[in-house]
Amino acid sequence: MTSKSTDRLATIYFWASGVVIMLLLAWFLVRILGDGLPQLSWKFITGKPQEIMAGGGVGPMLFNSFYILFLSLLFSLPIGIGAGIYLTIYAKQNRFTDFIRISVEALSSVPSIVFGLFGFLLFVNLMGLKFSIIGGSATLALLNLPVLVRVTEESLRSVPDSYWEASLALGSTRWQAIRKVLLPAAMPSLITGITLVAGRALGESAILIYTAGLSVSRFFPDWNPLTMGETLAVHLWYVQSEAIVPDAKQIAKGSAALLLIVVLVFNLAIGIPSRILQKRLSGGK
Repeated sequence: MTSKSTDRLATIYFWASGVVIMLLLAWFLVRILGDGLPQLSWKFITGKPQEIMAGGGVGPMLFNSFYILFLSLLFSLPIGIGAGIYLTIYAKQNRFTDFIRISVEALSSVPSIVFGLFGFLLFVNLMGLKFSIIGGSATLALLNLPVLVRVTEESLRSVPDSYWEASLALGSTRWQAIRKVLLPAAMPSLITGITLVAGRALGESAILIYTAGLSVSRFFPDWNPLTMGETLAVHLWYVQSEAIVPDAKQIAKGSAALLLIVVLVFNLAIGIPSRILQKRLSGGK
Protein backbone atom coordinates (compact mmCIF):
# COMPACT_ATOMS: atom_id res chain seq x y z
CA MET A 1 0.00 0.00 0.00
CA THR A 2 1.44 3.36 -1.04
CA SER A 3 1.85 6.32 1.28
CA LYS A 4 -0.87 8.23 -0.60
CA SER A 5 -3.35 5.41 -0.08
CA THR A 6 -2.44 5.20 3.61
CA ASP A 7 -2.88 8.95 3.99
CA ARG A 8 -6.25 8.81 2.22
CA LEU A 9 -7.49 5.97 4.42
CA ALA A 10 -6.33 7.79 7.55
CA THR A 11 -8.09 10.96 6.41
CA ILE A 12 -11.34 9.08 5.75
CA TYR A 13 -11.10 7.35 9.12
CA PHE A 14 -10.57 10.55 11.09
CA TRP A 15 -13.31 12.39 9.20
CA ALA A 16 -15.71 9.49 9.83
CA SER A 17 -14.80 9.46 13.53
CA GLY A 18 -15.45 13.19 13.79
CA VAL A 19 -18.80 12.90 12.00
CA VAL A 20 -19.90 10.03 14.26
CA ILE A 21 -19.00 12.02 17.37
CA MET A 22 -20.89 15.08 16.09
CA LEU A 23 -23.94 12.96 15.27
CA LEU A 24 -23.90 11.38 18.73
CA LEU A 25 -23.63 14.82 20.33
CA ALA A 26 -26.44 16.18 18.16
CA TRP A 27 -28.68 13.20 19.01
CA PHE A 28 -27.91 13.68 22.71
CA LEU A 29 -28.76 17.39 22.60
CA VAL A 30 -31.94 16.88 20.57
CA ARG A 31 -33.14 14.09 22.86
CA ILE A 32 -32.49 15.93 26.15
CA LEU A 33 -33.51 19.41 25.03
CA GLY A 34 -36.47 18.17 22.99
CA ASP A 35 -38.00 16.51 26.06
CA GLY A 36 -36.93 19.14 28.58
CA LEU A 37 -37.37 22.55 26.98
CA PRO A 38 -41.22 22.39 26.99
CA GLN A 39 -41.04 21.91 30.77
CA LEU A 40 -38.94 25.03 31.37
CA SER A 41 -40.57 28.22 32.54
CA TRP A 42 -39.58 31.13 34.73
CA LYS A 43 -41.63 29.66 37.57
CA PHE A 44 -39.90 26.29 37.20
CA ILE A 45 -36.41 27.81 37.09
CA THR A 46 -36.89 30.17 40.06
CA GLY A 47 -39.63 28.46 42.09
CA LYS A 48 -39.28 26.30 45.19
CA PRO A 49 -39.70 22.51 45.00
CA GLN A 50 -42.77 20.61 46.13
CA GLU A 51 -42.70 17.31 47.99
CA ILE A 52 -46.29 16.16 47.34
CA MET A 53 -48.08 18.62 45.06
CA ALA A 54 -47.29 19.11 41.37
CA GLY A 55 -45.86 22.31 39.94
CA GLY A 56 -42.66 22.67 41.98
CA GLY A 57 -39.54 24.46 40.77
CA VAL A 58 -35.77 24.07 41.04
CA GLY A 59 -34.67 27.56 42.05
CA PRO A 60 -32.90 26.59 45.32
CA MET A 61 -31.15 23.66 43.62
CA LEU A 62 -29.86 25.89 40.83
CA PHE A 63 -28.61 28.40 43.38
CA ASN A 64 -26.92 25.66 45.43
CA SER A 65 -25.20 24.31 42.31
CA PHE A 66 -23.40 27.59 41.70
CA TYR A 67 -22.84 28.30 45.41
CA ILE A 68 -21.16 24.93 45.96
CA LEU A 69 -19.17 25.35 42.75
CA PHE A 70 -17.90 28.76 43.90
CA LEU A 71 -16.90 27.50 47.34
CA SER A 72 -15.20 24.38 45.95
CA LEU A 73 -13.12 26.48 43.55
CA LEU A 74 -12.35 28.89 46.39
CA PHE A 75 -10.85 25.97 48.31
CA SER A 76 -9.18 24.09 45.47
CA LEU A 77 -7.76 26.80 43.17
CA PRO A 78 -5.12 28.25 45.57
CA ILE A 79 -3.94 24.80 46.67
CA GLY A 80 -4.07 23.18 43.23
CA ILE A 81 -2.35 26.02 41.39
CA GLY A 82 0.18 26.42 44.20
CA ALA A 83 1.03 22.72 44.13
CA GLY A 84 1.40 22.83 40.35
CA ILE A 85 3.77 25.80 40.59
CA TYR A 86 5.81 24.02 43.26
CA LEU A 87 6.17 20.84 41.18
CA THR A 88 7.11 22.83 38.07
CA ILE A 89 9.47 25.47 39.46
CA TYR A 90 10.66 24.70 42.97
CA ALA A 91 10.62 20.90 43.35
CA LYS A 92 13.76 18.94 42.54
CA GLN A 93 13.54 16.00 40.18
CA ASN A 94 13.88 13.01 42.51
CA ARG A 95 11.95 9.97 43.68
CA PHE A 96 9.86 12.01 46.09
CA THR A 97 8.50 14.35 43.41
CA ASP A 98 7.96 11.37 41.09
CA PHE A 99 5.95 9.73 43.87
CA ILE A 100 3.89 12.92 44.28
CA ARG A 101 3.09 13.00 40.55
CA ILE A 102 2.12 9.34 40.51
CA SER A 103 -0.10 9.91 43.56
CA VAL A 104 -1.78 12.91 41.93
CA GLU A 105 -2.46 10.93 38.75
CA ALA A 106 -3.82 8.04 40.81
CA LEU A 107 -6.16 10.37 42.72
CA SER A 108 -7.47 11.87 39.49
CA SER A 109 -8.73 8.42 38.44
CA VAL A 110 -10.48 7.58 41.72
CA PRO A 111 -14.29 7.29 41.27
CA SER A 112 -16.23 10.24 42.62
CA ILE A 113 -18.33 8.04 44.90
CA VAL A 114 -15.15 7.11 46.78
CA PHE A 115 -14.51 10.80 47.42
CA GLY A 116 -18.12 11.07 48.54
CA LEU A 117 -17.71 8.31 51.12
CA PHE A 118 -14.45 9.88 52.30
CA GLY A 119 -16.14 13.27 52.65
CA PHE A 120 -19.02 11.65 54.52
CA LEU A 121 -16.61 10.09 57.03
CA LEU A 122 -14.38 13.14 57.41
CA PHE A 123 -16.59 16.22 57.11
CA VAL A 124 -20.06 14.91 57.95
CA ASN A 125 -19.16 12.56 60.83
CA LEU A 126 -15.68 13.30 62.15
CA MET A 127 -15.78 17.10 61.87
CA GLY A 128 -19.48 17.29 62.73
CA LEU A 129 -20.51 19.43 59.75
CA LYS A 130 -23.43 17.08 59.00
CA PHE A 131 -25.04 17.33 55.57
CA SER A 132 -24.12 20.84 54.55
CA ILE A 133 -23.03 23.06 51.69
CA ILE A 134 -19.59 23.56 53.22
CA GLY A 135 -19.04 19.79 53.58
CA GLY A 136 -20.07 19.18 49.98
CA SER A 137 -17.86 22.04 48.74
CA ALA A 138 -14.82 20.76 50.64
CA THR A 139 -15.28 17.23 49.29
CA LEU A 140 -15.79 18.54 45.77
CA ALA A 141 -12.56 20.53 46.17
CA LEU A 142 -10.73 17.27 46.94
CA LEU A 143 -12.07 15.83 43.69
CA ASN A 144 -10.85 18.88 41.75
CA LEU A 145 -7.39 19.11 43.30
CA PRO A 146 -5.56 16.35 41.35
CA VAL A 147 -6.84 17.68 38.01
CA LEU A 148 -5.93 21.27 38.90
CA VAL A 149 -2.41 20.25 39.92
CA ARG A 150 -1.84 18.43 36.62
CA VAL A 151 -3.43 21.22 34.56
CA THR A 152 -1.26 23.85 36.23
CA GLU A 153 1.92 21.84 35.79
CA GLU A 154 1.26 21.09 32.12
CA SER A 155 0.23 24.71 31.42
CA LEU A 156 3.43 26.10 32.93
CA ARG A 157 5.57 23.55 31.11
CA SER A 158 3.99 24.56 27.81
CA VAL A 159 5.43 28.09 28.18
CA PRO A 160 8.73 28.36 26.25
CA ASP A 161 11.84 28.21 28.44
CA SER A 162 13.06 31.44 26.86
CA TYR A 163 10.33 33.37 28.73
CA TRP A 164 11.61 32.13 32.07
CA GLU A 165 15.28 32.58 31.21
CA ALA A 166 14.78 36.09 29.82
CA SER A 167 12.87 37.16 32.92
CA LEU A 168 15.59 35.89 35.26
CA ALA A 169 18.28 37.44 33.07
CA LEU A 170 16.63 40.84 33.49
CA GLY A 171 16.94 40.52 37.28
CA SER A 172 13.53 39.17 38.25
CA THR A 173 13.17 36.94 41.26
CA ARG A 174 11.53 33.55 40.86
CA TRP A 175 8.24 34.82 42.27
CA GLN A 176 8.27 37.88 39.99
CA ALA A 177 8.95 35.68 36.96
CA ILE A 178 6.10 33.34 37.96
CA ARG A 179 3.63 36.13 38.68
CA LYS A 180 4.42 38.45 35.76
CA VAL A 181 5.62 36.09 33.04
CA LEU A 182 4.74 32.41 33.46
CA LEU A 183 1.19 32.70 34.82
CA PRO A 184 0.03 35.31 32.24
CA ALA A 185 1.53 33.24 29.41
CA ALA A 186 -0.09 30.04 30.71
CA MET A 187 -3.41 31.71 31.55
CA PRO A 188 -5.40 30.52 28.47
CA SER A 189 -4.50 26.89 29.17
CA LEU A 190 -5.20 27.36 32.87
CA ILE A 191 -8.62 28.86 32.15
CA THR A 192 -9.46 25.94 29.87
CA GLY A 193 -8.51 23.44 32.57
CA ILE A 194 -10.44 25.30 35.26
CA THR A 195 -13.47 25.43 32.96
CA LEU A 196 -13.38 21.65 32.51
CA VAL A 197 -13.08 21.15 36.25
CA ALA A 198 -15.95 23.54 36.94
CA GLY A 199 -18.16 21.88 34.33
CA ARG A 200 -17.53 18.50 35.91
CA ALA A 201 -18.32 19.91 39.34
CA LEU A 202 -21.63 21.37 38.14
CA GLY A 203 -22.80 17.95 37.02
CA GLU A 204 -21.46 16.01 40.02
CA SER A 205 -24.01 14.12 42.09
CA ALA A 206 -22.44 11.10 43.85
CA ILE A 207 -20.22 13.22 46.10
CA LEU A 208 -22.96 15.66 47.06
CA ILE A 209 -25.52 12.96 47.87
CA TYR A 210 -23.24 11.83 50.71
CA THR A 211 -22.12 15.28 51.89
CA ALA A 212 -24.56 18.06 50.94
CA GLY A 213 -27.77 16.08 51.39
CA LEU A 214 -31.09 15.69 49.59
CA SER A 215 -32.89 18.75 50.89
CA VAL A 216 -32.74 22.53 50.68
CA SER A 217 -33.20 25.39 53.11
CA ARG A 218 -36.62 26.92 53.71
CA PHE A 219 -35.11 30.28 52.76
CA PHE A 220 -34.13 31.16 49.21
CA PRO A 221 -31.46 32.19 48.56
CA ASP A 222 -29.77 30.94 51.74
CA TRP A 223 -26.07 31.88 52.01
CA ASN A 224 -25.54 29.90 55.22
CA PRO A 225 -22.88 27.27 54.32
CA LEU A 226 -24.01 25.00 57.17
CA THR A 227 -27.44 24.31 55.68
CA MET A 228 -28.22 21.33 53.48
CA GLY A 229 -27.55 22.02 49.82
CA GLU A 230 -29.21 19.77 47.27
CA THR A 231 -27.95 20.68 43.79
CA LEU A 232 -29.63 20.41 40.41
CA ALA A 233 -27.76 17.21 39.50
CA VAL A 234 -28.68 15.60 42.83
CA HIS A 235 -32.30 16.72 42.43
CA LEU A 236 -32.39 15.10 39.00
CA TRP A 237 -31.32 11.80 40.54
CA TYR A 238 -33.77 12.20 43.42
CA VAL A 239 -36.89 12.87 41.32
CA GLN A 240 -36.05 9.93 39.08
CA SER A 241 -35.63 7.47 41.95
CA GLU A 242 -37.44 8.52 45.12
CA ALA A 243 -39.75 11.49 44.53
CA ILE A 244 -43.49 11.01 45.06
CA VAL A 245 -44.72 14.15 43.29
CA PRO A 246 -47.14 13.32 40.45
CA ASP A 247 -45.11 15.27 37.85
CA ALA A 248 -41.74 13.68 38.72
CA LYS A 249 -40.99 12.73 35.10
CA GLN A 250 -41.67 16.25 33.86
CA ILE A 251 -39.45 17.69 36.61
CA ALA A 252 -36.68 15.25 35.69
CA LYS A 253 -36.86 16.18 32.00
CA GLY A 254 -36.84 19.89 32.79
CA SER A 255 -33.99 19.52 35.28
CA ALA A 256 -31.89 17.56 32.75
CA ALA A 257 -32.42 20.19 30.06
CA LEU A 258 -31.68 23.05 32.46
CA LEU A 259 -28.51 21.36 33.73
CA LEU A 260 -27.33 20.77 30.17
CA ILE A 261 -27.99 24.39 29.22
CA VAL A 262 -26.22 25.68 32.34
CA VAL A 263 -23.11 23.58 31.67
CA LEU A 264 -23.01 24.58 27.99
CA VAL A 265 -23.47 28.29 28.70
CA PHE A 266 -20.92 28.18 31.52
CA ASN A 267 -18.31 26.51 29.31
CA LEU A 268 -18.94 28.86 26.39
CA ALA A 269 -18.92 31.96 28.60
CA ILE A 270 -15.43 31.09 29.84
CA GLY A 271 -14.07 29.13 26.88
CA ILE A 272 -14.68 31.72 24.14
CA PRO A 273 -12.89 34.61 25.95
CA SER A 274 -10.08 32.16 26.73
CA ARG A 275 -9.64 31.34 23.05
CA ILE A 276 -9.66 35.05 22.14
CA LEU A 277 -7.05 35.77 24.80
CA GLN A 278 -4.92 32.88 23.56
CA LYS A 279 -5.00 34.20 19.98
CA ARG A 280 -4.02 37.69 21.13
CA LEU A 281 -1.11 36.37 23.15
CA SER A 282 0.09 34.29 20.20
CA GLY A 283 0.03 37.30 17.89
CA GLY A 284 -3.19 36.42 16.07
CA LYS A 285 -1.78 33.27 14.49
